[in-house]
Amino acid sequence: MTGAKGTVMVPGGFTYQSIIVPSWATLLEAIPDPAVVTNPMLRDAIIATGFAWRVRDNGTNIEMVLIPPGTFNMGCSASNADGCNSDESPVHMVTLTNAFYLGRYEVTQAQWTTKMGSNPSYFQPPNTATADTNRPVERVSWNTVQSFLTATGLRLPTEAEWEYACRAGTTTAFHGFAGYSNGTNDDTLIGNIAWFSVNNGASGTATYGTKAVGQKAANGFGLHDMSGNVWEWVNDWYSSSYYASSPSTNPPGPTSASYRVLRGGSWPDPTSTLRSSDRVDVGPGSEVGDIGFRVARAPL
Repeated sequence: MTGAKGTVMVPGGFTYQSIIVPSWATLLEAIPDPAVVTNPMLRDAIIATGFAWRVRDNGTNIEMVLIPPGTFNMGCSASNADGCNSDESPVHMVTLTNAFYLGRYEVTQAQWTTKMGSNPSYFQPPNTATADTNRPVERVSWNTVQSFLTATGLRLPTEAEWEYACRAGTTTAFHGFAGYSNGTNDDTLIGNIAWFSVNNGASGTATYGTKAVGQKAANGFGLHDMSGNVWEWVNDWYSSSYYASSPSTNPPGPTSASYRVLRGGSWPDPTSTLRSSDRVDVGPGSEVGDIGFRVARAPL
């Protein structure tokens, strides 16, 4: 340390590490906020990458947080009320070797419309009482989403990236939140993190259907609405047996199939679909009022 009276070496002192801000982004926060990323091991892993924690994509104004490399057990996490489906097994160890940025929220109607010129969502007037373009965009097929990705340089996360980011270090059915940093298997607590069938408003009311993003508690990486609100497309083709043969490092999903994978559950769904390991297969051309997406991007 250097001061007015000279320089002194401090045993065990700190070292300064410069933070890399991607050229495509604007810095929001350089290092993880301990009030958001409460797990010190996750904070250290994020800082160790050398990349800024929270940024805004310049082309879309989408806020993104850094997800560090890591290893986790992918697959079946039963809740107290619901077991797993057969396609969630076997549980297998997965290593992701590259850091990536992931949208802090689901892509909104406003963000989609700014780039694509029109809003395809069902949940806008006259189908809702009030306009709120901070609701997630929906009625977008996997195929249609590709046009948005091409226009922005963004991508969909892989299924493994999505589950790793959703879990944020937890091994339970539902990811952690304030007071339950290690996650929970208790279905009665899911209303803290998700919009789903139990807390959805009656048809015809302003609280029916999708809700503005970011109102529920975030997970350990600072991601909102990973459970509920709208299903989220991931990049992978779907195979019910893929987990038995998938590579242990950076699994890309099957090379071809008839269906794509959805993750996270949605506003009309039961808690069973909101579990971190639940997965659903849907045709890539499907456009439904409870299907949206979240974007990812490599740091450089």
